[in-house]
Amino acid sequence: MREKRVVIVGAVALGPKVACRVKRLDPGAKVLMVDQDEFISYGGCGIPYFISGDVSDVQELMSTSFHMVRNPEFFRDVKDVEVRTKTKATAIDRNSKELTVKNLDTGKEERISYDYLVLATGATPRKPPIEGIDLPGVMTISNLHDAVKIKEKISKGQVGKAVIIGAGPIGCEVAEALADLWGIETVIVELLPSVLPAFLEPPMGQIVKKHLEDNGVTVYTGETVEKITSNNGSLEVHTSNRKISADLVLVSVGVTPRGELARDAGLLVTPQGGIVVNNRLQTTDPWIYAGGDCIVLPHLVTGKLVHMPLGSLANRQGRVIGTNIAGGYATFDGVIGSFAVKVFELGVASTGITFNRAKEEGFDPVRTYVVQADRAHFYPTQELMYMALIVDRKTRKILGAQAIGKNGDAVVGRINAIAALIQTGQGTLDKLSNLEIAYTPPFSSAMDIVNAAANTAENIIEGLNKTIDPDEFVEELEENKNLKVLDVRSPANAKPFIEKFGELWVNIPQEQLKYRTNEIPDTENLRIFCNSGLRSYEALRQIEYLTGKSGLNIQGGAAMIKMTGFIELPQDEN
Repeated sequence: MREKRVVIVGAVALGPKVACRVKRLDPGAKVLMVDQDEFISYGGCGIPYFISGDVSDVQELMSTSFHMVRNPEFFRDVKDVEVRTKTKATAIDRNSKELTVKNLDTGKEERISYDYLVLATGATPRKPPIEGIDLPGVMTISNLHDAVKIKEKISKGQVGKAVIIGAGPIGCEVAEALADLWGIETVIVELLPSVLPAFLEPPMGQIVKKHLEDNGVTVYTGETVEKITSNNGSLEVHTSNRKISADLVLVSVGVTPRGELARDAGLLVTPQGGIVVNNRLQTTDPWIYAGGDCIVLPHLVTGKLVHMPLGSLANRQGRVIGTNIAGGYATFDGVIGSFAVKVFELGVASTGITFNRAKEEGFDPVRTYVVQADRAHFYPTQELMYMALIVDRKTRKILGAQAIGKNGDAVVGRINAIAALIQTGQGTLDKLSNLEIAYTPPFSSAMDIVNAAANTAENIIEGLNKTIDPDEFVEELEENKNLKVLDVRSPANAKPFIEKFGELWVNIPQEQLKYRTNEIPDTENLRIFCNSGLRSYEALRQIEYLTGKSGLNIQGGAAMIKMTGFIELPQDEN
């Protein structure tokens, strides 16, 4: 019986996973990986930490957990997989089931026959059409070569000031790497109005922006980079509002799937280049599979095809492809876009879609912000966690969730729990409200923040909790639209606010409301304020019952507004 021939194009994340899975299930299979680069099987998500120095040697990104370097010899001797580096796949002949490759050192071409072909061609950094984008000193952050060049330039003392174009995950991570370890004056320029705009609600993005700024990173949002110029080796970034000098400009505005090889072979590819696959990760040719950053998949919330370039997904998809090629049956049904990033002391995570994306997709979304301790409130290591939950009003299905906090593991754990509900089709408010979370004071609260977020969203949908978002309240406050803010905290908490805002701010502690109903402002523009939004919700219900008056509960309260830095609030006396 002839050996099964499996050829894999691409050897970074998905390719090695496919190769190893095939060999474990079918040791007799003949597996060949080809890659146009010399670096293979590395952790691309670790690049910012190599630049920062947290990972000292680039080979650590290419090493196994037992410190063996994943080079061609490793795959040959340990995995029984042949690897050819500096070998570019140039064409697929589907009729003869042959792949044409070119050795980039010698220029020699060769046709390789296959039984199964796997496309793991990845993605290429997106370069916006900016004048000067190709100048020396303007770089992307897409592979180990980029990382080594950037770190070498920095370590030689050639970079005193850097500009990062794009405030996505990589941009934020690299900003920390440059500013924290190397002390480089770092500026981020983002086209959209907030940081991490694809993943976070504006107030949540503002928390990250303020934290970056508190750690010495200058962040300009809502600005377009119009051109980059060079003068005697010094760069200047021209935005719609300013000019910024720099020794290094890093472009981090996303990636585009590499689907050219598939498209030229007649496989179905989206206009943006993403290879279309079924839930077994087969292309429109059943003998050709594809996965990782080069494919598009259904989004499990919207149902639409999306490009989701995440290393974690590539590894999972690689196992599915390997199982199917080896004769098993496995599926990968779609993505929800779970994401996490560390920005200085903050852990940031999200899953699903944002409020604005939900509106674009035709949902009737409800958004709630909850602030609560990530452990029992009395436990010494507790830190506040800031969570946003987006829910469809009609179906009460969870559309997305975001969380930020100083205890990053706690943040990621909560988002992972919500992601699991969404992914399994159980992502409804009632399920999240009663989700059983392991409880002990050092790790969680008896009523966890995920339960509290679901309960708050339910109260909003049912009309019990009438709310205003923190950023909307700040806009009102700045414009002074005939507001009255009822502060239901203690007099000591409220005093500095009364001194700052004068007659606009009224203090009646919650426990005194039923005795002082005649002092409750009689206005249509009543806003109710506390530290987190919980006491103010209870006060809203009391006011409606006792007086028939109503108002809006300020979501997230003082804690959320202070964390965003939207406006400078006075410090409490307590």
